[in-house]
Amino acid sequence: MQALQPSSLRASSLNPLKNPKPNPHFPNVSTLPPMPTKKFSSITASSPTVSAPKRESDPKKRVVITGMGLVSVFGNDVDAYYDKLLAGESGIGLIDRFDASKFPTRFGGQIRGFSSEGYIDGKNDRRLDDCLRYCIVAGKKALEDADLGGDKLSEIDRERAGVLVGTGMGGLTVFSDGVQNLIERGYRKITPFFIPYAITNMSSALLAIDLGFMGPNYSISTACATSNYCFYAAANHIRRGEAELMIAGGTEAAIIPIGLGGFVACRALSQRNDDPRTASRPWDKDRDGFVMGEGAGVLVMESLEHAMKRGAPIIAEYLGGAVNCDAHHMTDPRADGFGVSSCIERSLEDAGVSPEEVNYINAHATSTLAGDLAEINAVKKVFKNMSDVKINATKSMIGHCLGAAGGLEAIATVKAITTGWLHPSINQFNPESSVEFDTVANKKQQHEVNVAISNSFGFGGHNSVVAFSAFKP
Repeated sequence: MQALQPSSLRASSLNPLKNPKPNPHFPNVSTLPPMPTKKFSSITASSPTVSAPKRESDPKKRVVITGMGLVSVFGNDVDAYYDKLLAGESGIGLIDRFDASKFPTRFGGQIRGFSSEGYIDGKNDRRLDDCLRYCIVAGKKALEDADLGGDKLSEIDRERAGVLVGTGMGGLTVFSDGVQNLIERGYRKITPFFIPYAITNMSSALLAIDLGFMGPNYSISTACATSNYCFYAAANHIRRGEAELMIAGGTEAAIIPIGLGGFVACRALSQRNDDPRTASRPWDKDRDGFVMGEGAGVLVMESLEHAMKRGAPIIAEYLGGAVNCDAHHMTDPRADGFGVSSCIERSLEDAGVSPEEVNYINAHATSTLAGDLAEINAVKKVFKNMSDVKINATKSMIGHCLGAAGGLEAIATVKAITTGWLHPSINQFNPESSVEFDTVANKKQQHEVNVAISNSFGFGGHNSVVAFSAFKP
């Protein structure tokens, strides 16, 4: 079965591009305006702001990464996570959290043996949705990595420290259980925590409450682009002087019956039940959809000035980013990659780097028929010398972690910078001929990363790109 075939969703009345009808309020407008016909390729010297790129030099506005934390199918330790990726291990297996035997897809990147001991007290731990538990643990582990664990947290100005951890689906288990209680037992049996633990802003809120962070705090939800949107917004709070430190990233826990069933209904998932470990195969001709994953990925982002003042361990530098919208379709990407290529160009402009400086891309690469090639088409528009650029797919091993995907992939990107090793894109058996980049197929590669970008795109046409490099004083 094809993943996200155009016929599967385009008939929806919600699709503005299907059989447009005259608007009674605006009778002269019957269709969406045509997309511009001008072709945009790579950034050229004709653009004065990009032809001579200049990176940020003000230590108050330079944004550095000082800590990383995660919850993943490979555990909760950043180094162990990246070691598994470098080894090309698959975290995909049959779902045993619930009976998935009647679903056409019965596997995913399910987290097993998760423990929040030492990070969340037992009473709250029993109540919280996994989406919130993953966020709190990943956030606190990131602070520990940033040398802000325990009493050291008191050394920072908490009024200038914020949290921006988003989620695509929110507390889906709490929501699903609440609906079931309403139907089967009546409204009196709905937990008073139903609304607070289901809404998408609570991940940022609970982490801030726990830490006492009073700076910028909210949650962005842009489907699978969520984490990158959060990084971009968090960095801009720092650049504008509204915060000195931000915890940013994404969290997700949607491998439950309603989550799995919803994506099955979208015809988005692989059905390779006989061999789950090879199901996520980005850029392979035989790919048949994405594989659900879950977890959380969080960065501690600080102004360079603040990090140096407290003697923080600087891991890498956030150079810049961009976000935009395809304005095309609810689930399908633009085949020509126009929205994505524009987003990449804007991210490089924001970062103050030229396309020639980028030599590594952590791709969105979900293993869907349309999405993988649309991203490649976009990349080709921007990067003309493909021999210098390596591109890989973290999702080939951990699945698609939805709102947390960009967070976990940003960590993989930063680890590539710091270790000098790129993890493989596994399950590359029969590659698409149009994918002319080095996809680091099936085996890790040693590679000195100059500038890296990490791409994340979401339903609704949400595009996001963030750029990182090694920190250089």
